[in-house]
Amino acid sequence: MTRTLRYVDAIREALDEELARDESVYLAGQDVGDFGGNFGETRDLQEKYGTDRVRDTPLSEIGIAGHALGAAVGGLRPVAQLQFADFVATAGDETFNQIPKMPYISGGDLEAPLTLFAPSGAGIASGAQHSQSVHAWLGNVPGWVVVTATTPYDAKGLLKSAIRDDNPVAFFFHKYLTSTEGEVPDEEYTLPLGEAVVEQPGDDVTVVATQLMYHRAVEAAEELSDISVEVISPRTFSPLDVETIGASVEKTGRLVVVDETPLQYGVQGYVVDRLVEEQFFDFDGPPETVGVEDVPIPFSPPLEDEVLPSVAEIADAIRSQFGVPY
Repeated sequence: MTRTLRYVDAIREALDEELARDESVYLAGQDVGDFGGNFGETRDLQEKYGTDRVRDTPLSEIGIAGHALGAAVGGLRPVAQLQFADFVATAGDETFNQIPKMPYISGGDLEAPLTLFAPSGAGIASGAQHSQSVHAWLGNVPGWVVVTATTPYDAKGLLKSAIRDDNPVAFFFHKYLTSTEGEVPDEEYTLPLGEAVVEQPGDDVTVVATQLMYHRAVEAAEELSDISVEVISPRTFSPLDVETIGASVEKTGRLVVVDETPLQYGVQGYVVDRLVEEQFFDFDGPPETVGVEDVPIPFSPPLEDEVLPSVAEIADAIRSQFGVPY
């Protein structure tokens, strides 16, 4: 059986179930308690589990990330929440240089089963320092598992798996999608990390997209009634499920990669590079990439709309695979 849940409610339900299931799990971050998180994702959890397991912290991102590493090495499973994904830079030494390297530099003697949990993405006019999609940042650092949740179903199942995983996992939910709704099973479930999913089957072109860009890609595909578009959500960018994407490209011969990161040194280019390198002769033409313009995300809503990939831009990129110019 399924029911309709909002994306943010699916996140809160995952946290609730994991706190109830495993006493080594706890949640810590700024305003996760009485305030309930910026988007209501932790609402009522402190009242239910107490201040030891749902802990408000000082405004110190490096402290939030650093304490989580110590707790994880000591045998707990912390979920460390940052108010915005952009703030992984504020906790830079911990997120880039300590957490992902701890299992390696200890020769495997120390595990770091922690989840770094944060809202990412643009679309609500939060300004340049609060609107970035940063999964490419951590995807570039060996040691992190990097998860992007696209639907309420994804958000719940992937977050539960992230909390249970013995590796450091960065779980990014998209702030613009928090009020969107989707079907979520009544029964217990998890989703495997490192596996992409074909959300919409098609025969003519493969489109890889996640989070807000996935929804825009689906809308673009619906507008192109003469083109059969296969839409794949990678779910995780590290590790990237090249096999699922590759099987689709083998069938369609065409690839468009859409992501809410800048094109400059972006996720899009990495996905294309992996596919072209491994199965060049499956392509009927050059792949296409769509991403954020190479500028900071503007605060102004019209300018923000201008730099984010639109449904029309994605549709144009799909058409270009068939020799139709922009």
